[in-house]
Amino acid sequence: MTRKSLCAWLGAAVLTLASGIAVAEAVIIAPHEPPAARVEVVPAARAGYVWDPGHWRWAAGGYVWEPGHWQAVRVGHHWIPGHWIRFGANWRWIPGRWN
Repeated sequence: MTRKSLCAWLGAAVLTLASGIAVAEAVIIAPHEPPAARVEVVPAARAGYVWDPGHWRWAAGGYVWEPGHWQAVRVGHHWIPGHWIRFGANWRWIPGRWN
């Protein structure tokens, strides 16, 4: 297995701090650009929730569609949806987060 293929399916584990507790977070690296996002019908607004749009996730050597879902609102924060970015010759998943 080459280094590039290893990075494509394995990624790397990193530690982040969340509320003072170390949490393992996988870094997802894919070897090629994800397909265009699917068109989703967003359900009617739901009080106390924000819509997290669907996205392509990397799994078992290919992209799999992950449908959108509701995220419970965190007062004083806004939701930043996850997204793919170019990472050298590959693509890296940036998870959604509250800001």
